[in-house]
Formats: sequence, C-alpha cells, structure tokens
Amino acid sequence: MVSRLGNNKFIEIVRSRWVTVCSRMPPVSVKLTACPRRGFVALNALIFSGAGVSVKVLFGPMVYRVILASFLLSIGFEPALVWAEGFGPFPVRNFHPIQQLVLSMPGDRAAVLKEGVLDVRLELAETATVFRDNSPQAVTTMKFETLRSGLFLRYGAAERWEVSVEVPVLYRSRGFMDGAIEAVERATTGVAPARKALGPGYIFDISRGGRTIASGREGAVGLGDSMVMSKYQLLLESASMPAVSIRTALKLPTGDEGQFFGSGSPDFGFGLAAEKGFAGRWVVYGNVNGVVPTGRVAGLALHPTLSGLVAVEYLWSENLSFTAQFDYYSTPFRGVGTQVLDKGVTESVAGFSYRLTRHLLWQGYAVENLDFITGSAPDVTISTLMTYRFEP
Repeated sequence: MVSRLGNNKFIEIVRSRWVTVCSRMPPVSVKLTACPRRGFVALNALIFSGAGVSVKVLFGPMVYRVILASFLLSIGFEPALVWAEGFGPFPVRNFHPIQQLVLSMPGDRAAVLKEGVLDVRLELAETATVFRDNSPQAVTTMKFETLRSGLFLRYGAAERWEVSVEVPVLYRSRGFMDGAIEAVERATTGVAPARKALGPGYIFDISRGGRTIASGREGAVGLGDSMVMSKYQLLLESASMPAVSIRTALKLPTGDEGQFFGSGSPDFGFGLAAEKGFAGRWVVYGNVNGVVPTGRVAGLALHPTLSGLVAVEYLWSENLSFTAQFDYYSTPFRGVGTQVLDKGVTESVAGFSYRLTRHLLWQGYAVENLDFITGSAPDVTISTLMTYRFEP
C-alpha cells in the first residue's frame, strides 16, 4: 500500500481505511519505508516494539484476519522492498534512417545519479522503414529494417552532475516484422500503399535530379556515431516545484559514412529535462532539446533541429511502472524535394519498466508513427533494454 506523505505525523492510507499514529500508547508500531525524494511511504508489516508508538487501525472484519495473518507472517519473514520513485521516460530518439545521422538526444529524466553510481545499459531497437515518395525534384524508395544495438554508460561524477557515453552498432536488413505489420494493417486501416507497392524484399535508394545520393546494401553492419552527454541538476523536486536539469551532448563521427551509419561530422546538443510526481503514483516528464549539426549528409546541407517529449508514468508498484510518451523531432533538411526528408516526425510511445532485482532493470517499449506529420516517420519500432546499476 503506497501513499504520498502529507505530514510527518499523519499518513492517510486510502478510501475509508485509516491509521492514526499517537506517541503515547505502546507497544504497537508500524514499520514504514519512506522515499524522501518522492515522499512515498509503504506499510510493510505490523510489529511489536517498545518504542512508545501506537497505531489505531479501523478496518472491516475480513481485513482484521488479513492484518493478523500478515502480522504472524512478518514475525518470520520481512520482505526487502525496492523503491520505484519513477524510472523516467524511455530513451527514444529519432529512428528515421537518414535523420538519425544527425545528433538526436534520447529521452531522459531530470534526476541524476548519486556520486559514484554507475549504470550500464544494453539496448536493442528494431525499426521498420517503408517509404515511397516520387516528386519532380527527388525520388525516395526505402523498405528495410534497422537493428540498433547500443551500449550506454552513465556515471554520477559529482553531486548533481552525471556524465554518460553511448556507442551504437547498426545492422540493416529486410528484417522480420513485415508479416506481423501487414497483418495488423489488414485488420485495421488497410495495408499501407507504399508497402503494397514495394512488396517483400529490401530496397534503399534516394535520388535527386536523376542522381542517387543515398543507398545502402542489405546486410550492412557497422559502428554508428557515438555520443557523449552531460547533465547537471539545477533544481531538486519539492512539493511545489519540479526537478529541472540542463543537458549537453556531443556526437562523435565514429560511424561508417559510406553505409549511412554516420554523418562524418560532429554535432552539438543542448537541452532541458524536468519531472514532477503527483497523486502518489504518477510522474510527468518533459524534455526540450536543440541540436546544431555540422557538415553535410548525402551532399545535403544540415540545419539546426528541435525535439521534445512529454511522458506520463504510472507506478503500479515499487518495481513496475507503465509509461505513455509523445515525441517530436524537426528535420535537419530543407528543400530537398521529398517529404521523407523535408518533414519532421511525430510519434507515440508506450511501454513498461520492471525492476527484476535491486540492481537490474528491464524495460520494453514500442514506437508508432502519428499522422500529425505524414510521410516522414518510420513505420514502427520495438525495443528492449536492460540496465544494471553498480553502487559504491
């Protein structure tokens, strides 16, 4: 049972059931576990102690039996709970196969790691892409899937300051999701015209003015552009104010430019992250980022981009939560002549976070394009992540 602290001497449990703590009537006490950052409190068990604290519990007859059974069990067994104060938004970025060559800062929370703590995260993200856009200026024909495998390290360097680095590996193929996606489309909105026209197989070709400017072979695998990030927490969360952090990022040109796994040039990013818990089990997150790219991609000039997200997380328990998220990315291209590159991306995200052990977190999410902006977003992305935390 979880509630948000309203006062240090008073805890409202839920509905018509309540517990009143008085400092004069021994010997019964309540064992409580608190999370200061979020203000959560959990009723673990009823125990006897001589601390001079009494608890008056008003419940129905059936609940009395449950309380008694819980008390007897607690004598011999006391579970160790791991507190989920919120796991943060999913680390989604722009998975567009060409736009992602420009720095895209992944979703993140405002809270930073404690000094000396290290997170090691492994992420697998499979993205299905299907585009067929013909215009007098450019022709885009793409149908393939990209597997992005990322190693992400995050370290609490000092109080309120953390640094992180990410190294991705990309693999491009015809993939495995085509059948499932087509089945869903048949059952809902109908098979996408581009998917129907291109059929099965692999194709990657972008031409402009009758000349191919971007293409990549099937089965290509290689290192993507790496990223170094820093985050400093400006404000700690309080009862009335959200936590706020400033973020910076540097993209390093470690990817294979010839296979369009990298841009060949560094990019610079700046952003803000905020988060605020409310109503005991809910947390809202927000990110706003700006990126200044350098160099060119496929011979095309690059322009500054903006991105942002809003996410709502529901804490089902200390170890399990569900999150819904909305992401927006502007495009770094202008006037190419194909909407695949000239338009930004809007997407919805939904998934879960589950703490398997005290130090091991498992997350999974799916990304679906939204039609606020049409013709430029990948079809669908599915991802799973494992994060292990090392504490001093």
